[in-house]
Amino acid sequence: MIEYQKTIKEPITIRGTGLHTGEEASLTFRPAPVNHGYKFKRIDLPGQPVINADVDLVVDVQRGTTLEQNGTRVSTIEHALAALSGLGIDNVLIELNRQEVPIMDGSAKPFVEALLKAGLEEQDAERNYFELTETIEYSDPSPDKRVDIIATPSEQFRITVMIDYNSPVLGSQLAALEYPEQFKEEIAPARTFCFIHELEQLLAANLIKGGDLNNAIVIVDKPLSDDQLDHLARLFNKPRMEVKKEGILNNVELHFPNEPARHKLLDVMGDLALVGRPLKAKITATRPGHAANIAFAKKIKAYIKKNRIKEEIPKYNPAAPPIMDIKTIARSLPHQYPFLLVDKIIELSDSHVVGVKNVTFNEPFFMGHFPGNPVMPGVLQLEALAQTGGILVMNTVDDPQLYDTYMLMIDKAKFKNKVVPGDTLILKLELLSPIRRGICEMKGIAYVGDKIASEAILVAKIFRKEEA
Repeated sequence: MIEYQKTIKEPITIRGTGLHTGEEASLTFRPAPVNHGYKFKRIDLPGQPVINADVDLVVDVQRGTTLEQNGTRVSTIEHALAALSGLGIDNVLIELNRQEVPIMDGSAKPFVEALLKAGLEEQDAERNYFELTETIEYSDPSPDKRVDIIATPSEQFRITVMIDYNSPVLGSQLAALEYPEQFKEEIAPARTFCFIHELEQLLAANLIKGGDLNNAIVIVDKPLSDDQLDHLARLFNKPRMEVKKEGILNNVELHFPNEPARHKLLDVMGDLALVGRPLKAKITATRPGHAANIAFAKKIKAYIKKNRIKEEIPKYNPAAPPIMDIKTIARSLPHQYPFLLVDKIIELSDSHVVGVKNVTFNEPFFMGHFPGNPVMPGVLQLEALAQTGGILVMNTVDDPQLYDTYMLMIDKAKFKNKVVPGDTLILKLELLSPIRRGICEMKGIAYVGDKIASEAILVAKIFRKEEA
């Protein structure tokens, strides 16, 4: 079943306090077009700069994830991104009037509720999934980390998280997301947490200025005296504090017995949203944290970049009937033997075309190029691309038999691998802009297997035959 990209139907704003800055902030989710992805916009700054939600822009992972682009920062972004990712939303502009995303109740639930209130809307483009085909691993074996995160191939996104803080209070916990539908009720409400000793360190580091004990689970992993509890109560302007039998402060009631593990799962989802594409993979994370999540997300992004060329190569099944065979092509193009260099058309739309050229030893040009070392001339590879592009251009006019296509320019031509007898050239061309006044600009790539043989920008013009 085809899945389509989603945005929201209308803008929606939520307001709250930044956890670390203590500043009141408003955040507005706005609809965005196809392939926009997630972007942040600082509306409080001159020029309203935009920051892409890109893992390569992460500059800080201390108690949250911070992005910086061209000197502009947004921080504590992971819960909002987890809400977008968990609801399967692909394209949203996130406006902020402060640097830090408001912490709300420490979970993704308020963001989820706002997005659902705005309404989800399908868009006219397929979701740009990256489907993992091999295992990707990240590990930090240092004694204070002991992190392992593994991604393996899967037909859908699934994630399992295990945490173990070697704490008699928290112990080991496991959380899992097997189906996207689980996110709203079982993962989004899970709130952030910290240990009592971390709370003291964060206060000393001038962080959690916006913390008020309503947006975090505080785990008490050491004995506290009455004086210490009274000090905490005064610090956060609360009635007398006490430690519950579960080993947590009496500031909140747990939503789930394994709420900390569920929140760590939520954080992983938010940080992995910075990869820039939804994943079809099973993620297994042991003792994850923001630093490890970001390092792992960078490995996935690098893997995607490395394998992007393989995704872009058209799939050719020689047994499948072509859209146009050689007889149809010969009637459509003015070129004939020995200069007709396209054997099949296997894909054809208003904006792209894919052709096939089977290169045999019987090609006339091999007689002189070169004796004893047959290599297809690069200029003829470009000619094969141009002829394939001619099919695309002719597909845009009525009565194509009345027209011819003439090349105006070849730009940025590159020849990367030899083409020799026995190779099958896959010729892919895409329009770079709409055809205007009969002029078309195309990006052409010729593949052999999973390698690029040649590529170029081709500019051509359609003429009526009597005008030409």
